[in-house]
Amino acid sequence: MSRERKNAVRISVLKKATNAGAAGILLLGAGLLTGCGKKDVAAAAAPGAMPVSVVQIEPADVPLAGEWVGTLDGYVNAQIQPQANGYLIKQNYREGAEVEKGQVLFEIDPRPFQAALDQASGQLEQARAQVLQAQAQLGLAVINVNRDTPLAQAHAIAQSQLDNDVQQKAQIEASVKSAQASVLAAEAAVANAKLNLGFTEVRSLISGVAGQATTQVGNLVNTQSVLTSVSQLNPIKVYFSISDSEYLALTHREHEGGADLLKAASSIPLALTLADGRVFPFKGHIAFVDRQMNPQTGSIRIAAAFPNPGNVLRPGQFGRVKAETELRHNALLIPQVAVLEFQGLHQVFVAGADGKAHVATVNLGPQVGTNWLVESGIAANDKVIVDNLQKLREGVPVSPHPAPEATTAATANPAGR
Repeated sequence: MSRERKNAVRISVLKKATNAGAAGILLLGAGLLTGCGKKDVAAAAAPGAMPVSVVQIEPADVPLAGEWVGTLDGYVNAQIQPQANGYLIKQNYREGAEVEKGQVLFEIDPRPFQAALDQASGQLEQARAQVLQAQAQLGLAVINVNRDTPLAQAHAIAQSQLDNDVQQKAQIEASVKSAQASVLAAEAAVANAKLNLGFTEVRSLISGVAGQATTQVGNLVNTQSVLTSVSQLNPIKVYFSISDSEYLALTHREHEGGADLLKAASSIPLALTLADGRVFPFKGHIAFVDRQMNPQTGSIRIAAAFPNPGNVLRPGQFGRVKAETELRHNALLIPQVAVLEFQGLHQVFVAGADGKAHVATVNLGPQVGTNWLVESGIAANDKVIVDNLQKLREGVPVSPHPAPEATTAATANPAGR
């Protein structure tokens, strides 16, 4: 064999050996990778700690608020009724518009009342003329008495004549007083006639919004007829009822400040939520507290006054009145989503220091925003689990991590709800 052929055979053998070694290395690497994958799958399939979100409970000062359904009504409601009988001849206002105190709303036919005034005025002039006539007669009687007195003393005339003069003078003085009394009576009759004539103009007793007219022009009205109603709407009243316990809580809060509920009304700001869910932008205050508790319902009636610029709110509407009734110090709040109900009991899961979930039965107080106030069952700094609750059991290993910021913020800052 030639030298070139021997060299070619050697190179071929070396290549085969090299390829075989590389294949072996590849097979070995694949085996190792396969073995590692099996171990990882086994490790993932093995039972481990369940990841859960937790909220750490921290004590805080929590304002507790009550909310009640209220009915809106005018601050003052006045029924407009005439004080004179007659035919309605004119309506001087636009229904639903604002009117001022003293504004003429209706007019009644004034002719009968004007005639009565003219008659009373004539009788007054007659009475005054009678006074003048009586005073003239009195003057003459005084002259007679003054003239006859010295004559009677000188026995120039009979004493009986002087006595007649004196008696006539006294009678005329009485006539003057009677005529003067007739003048006073006639003046009163004139004043009454003027008053009745003024009643033909039916005026508004308050400033406010006038309602629909209940009587049309041309109808015969009397003092029992209701022509319309006027309501003062700024401010406006909201009537609502609170329970005995809520009333005592409010009263106790104000007694701590040294005042009763009504005198300290301005210190209790009230919020009004309208029927469409919007919160009225102006705060109200307590304007009226009933004198007694209703024994049938166990509640007491309260009226709140709210500013109402533009007369946006109207009588007959409904709303929800909200007021802070108590400030609970060092209160504990838990999110509503963390609470489970089981056979009438309220329970939560707490991530313990041993890395396991534990069931805690809690007594819940009032609802505060999206949280519950806890009376008992958990302590400060406990970590309450807020998710995967249906998968948890007592003693299950858990891997806690902080809940989303929204949940944590709602629990840490209840006053900002």
